[in-house]
Amino acid sequence: MIRYLFSRLLAALFALSLGLSLAVAQTPSAIDYDAWTRLAERAETVIGAARASTPAFEDLRAQLVEARTQFQDAQSTNADRIRTLQEQIAALGPAPEGDATEPPEIAARRAELTQQLATAQAPVLRADEAYRRADGLIREIDAIIRDRQTEEVLELTESPLLPTSWSDTVTALSGTATAIYTETATDLNNPIRQVELQRDLLQTVLYLVLALAVVLRGRRWMERLTLWLTSASGLSRGRAVAGFVVSLGQIVVPYLGIVAMVEAVQATGLFGLRGAFVLDLVPPFALIVFSSRWLGGRVFGGAAPLMTLGPIQRREGLLYAAILGVVLGLYDAANALMAFESYPPGAVSVIRSVLVVTAAVMLLRLSMMLRSLADRRLRQDESEGEPEDTFDRAATFRDRLLGLLARIGLAISVLAPAAAAFGYVRLGTAMVFPAIESLALIALLAVLHRMTREVYAALRGLDLATARESLFPVLFDMVFLVLSIPVFALIWGARVSDLTEVWTRFLAGVSIGGAQISPAAFLTFAVVFGALYTVTRLGQSALRTTVLPRTRIDPGGQTALISGVGYLGIFLSAVIAITTAGIDLSNLALVAGALSVGIGFGLQTIVSNFVSGIILLIERPVAQGDWIEVNGTMGIVKDISVRSTTIETFDKTNVILPNADLISGAVTNYTRGTNRAGRIILTVGVAYGTDTRKVEQILKEIAEAHPMVSLNPGPMIVFQGFGADSLDFEMRCILRDISFGLGTRTELNHAIAERFAAEGIEIPFAQRDIWLRNPEALAAGRPQASAPAPAAPDPDPNPETPR
Repeated sequence: MIRYLFSRLLAALFALSLGLSLAVAQTPSAIDYDAWTRLAERAETVIGAARASTPAFEDLRAQLVEARTQFQDAQSTNADRIRTLQEQIAALGPAPEGDATEPPEIAARRAELTQQLATAQAPVLRADEAYRRADGLIREIDAIIRDRQTEEVLELTESPLLPTSWSDTVTALSGTATAIYTETATDLNNPIRQVELQRDLLQTVLYLVLALAVVLRGRRWMERLTLWLTSASGLSRGRAVAGFVVSLGQIVVPYLGIVAMVEAVQATGLFGLRGAFVLDLVPPFALIVFSSRWLGGRVFGGAAPLMTLGPIQRREGLLYAAILGVVLGLYDAANALMAFESYPPGAVSVIRSVLVVTAAVMLLRLSMMLRSLADRRLRQDESEGEPEDTFDRAATFRDRLLGLLARIGLAISVLAPAAAAFGYVRLGTAMVFPAIESLALIALLAVLHRMTREVYAALRGLDLATARESLFPVLFDMVFLVLSIPVFALIWGARVSDLTEVWTRFLAGVSIGGAQISPAAFLTFAVVFGALYTVTRLGQSALRTTVLPRTRIDPGGQTALISGVGYLGIFLSAVIAITTAGIDLSNLALVAGALSVGIGFGLQTIVSNFVSGIILLIERPVAQGDWIEVNGTMGIVKDISVRSTTIETFDKTNVILPNADLISGAVTNYTRGTNRAGRIILTVGVAYGTDTRKVEQILKEIAEAHPMVSLNPGPMIVFQGFGADSLDFEMRCILRDISFGLGTRTELNHAIAERFAAEGIEIPFAQRDIWLRNPEALAAGRPQASAPAPAAPDPDPNPETPR
């Protein structure tokens, strides 16, 4: 089965590559529609009878696929000419309706162009009709083959529990052994063969001994070398990668020894037709066994296994992997031998059932071990709480996935032998062996997962913990996962033609609102858009660094101009890319209308911010570097994008405001334009009894002496009024640059304090006297002290006067 799977995988890859090359390089050629009509009629007859064999249907399908590819290529015939004629007809205007007429010259020209258009479209329409006919026939054949596959899987055969089935099995196996023995004995009794054997005996024996030594010891040598590379201290990180590569020798070296042994035995000529066939089955069987042992060693053994298990469980895992490899190899070899010898149904049922039960038992033990490991890890994760980093969350996900796979394996290991026991042997084999192969493929993906991180760490000089958090290994994991999807499909019964059909549909693209979007068109769009987008960014960079600094445009205007060029470049890049890719957007009017409704309701906030951003860039009520205040947020504008504006507050924090707030709300711009002047107000109070005229003169002199205070208009001193504790004055100053308001305010306050101190002017502070109405009551409630209490003062004759 594995050998068949590999052959199908290679055929699928070849078919996919051939289909891609045909899709890219094939040019339309003349089509023999008479031959196509005969092929289509024959296919319809065969499909209607539904009595042809599956290989015959596959051959017929291959011919239909080839014809369909020709029809698909022919659909692009005269595309440019048809487009030109349609544009010419559209230039003549709409055809008159009803009793309306048009000039004879226009009518004649319209009729001539219409006839030319019909002639140019005829091959396209015929190819489109033939394409749809071929596509329908292919779908009918696929339906018939899938129905047959389902019937084969659910076929009820002789139960392996019947004694007659076992007798048929013994008879068939003994017959094969007897036939091989008879053929070999006949060759040995041949005098010519005896002479040749005696002549080449020494050479053959030496060749067999060397091959046997490679088989028995080669894998052990590779294991020791791998362990030395992966566990030796002081080695560079690249040794882990080298150890992985060397570990592949555990498959290659003994496999080459098996091939050499088989070649040496076949060179003797002692085996007949059946013996040679059995010998041909040995290398694939050995390859499966060695591969499973290598994969089990990477998962359960070695210095750094994928599974963290105890010594006993690791040995059990290695044993289960080896036995499963043997069972898979025997299943593949047994199927080939039973087909070659034409074993009776009872013998086939017994042999397959024995292999199913053996594989199910090993799968059961392996699934139980994996479930125990996953449950233990999940309980440990629950006891430690919610995972904090991405790596821990990924590990938890892998544990849950491992537990799910283990439970599926447990179910299959029970259902498959039961189905085989009741006579549904094919159903049992269709469950247990694909499940084992899927587990092997998942294990291989896990090995490649670790290998990519080790390679990346070795190339970048990083440790594995850092490499796990990198993006590139994750991207490689995604690539491996996508490439494994066809293999999973083949394992679970998909045909190569199914994969090629999916690939053909993928290359044909999808239709959205009548517009056909294919991978080739999408790739063209991506390449053209990426190139034009790069040109746009380069143009913005040139404007920012070379052109605009030499102009008199302020920084805010330069930023707005650069942003406008960027948005215009992106829009033109998209339009040119869509046109170059040949995507017709005229058929998307209905889709665009539906999207506009969704935008109007669901994306109105985003659209509002976008339009507001465009308005900000055009009208520029706010520019980069302005000092603004919006909704209580004050700071310097750092960036204006299409959706939002970034403001840096004076606390050095960034506040992102939607552009709609700047357009619809009240915005205070302290530094708009070239005039950056602004006013500050200082409040100061002096004690009662101070000469107010003198205070006013002093404050005015202080303000006029500061270099930042404007003298036209000059500072204004306002006697604000009589406060509760002071005479209140205000100093109102216009600063040349309001950006220095805070520093200027500080310097003026220092100057006021120094000048008032020099002039003997008191700056009062709030004072309050407390008067007690009944001090004797408080004294009566006070506890007695050892020292005599002081005499109470004379009562105030005026109780209303505060003390």
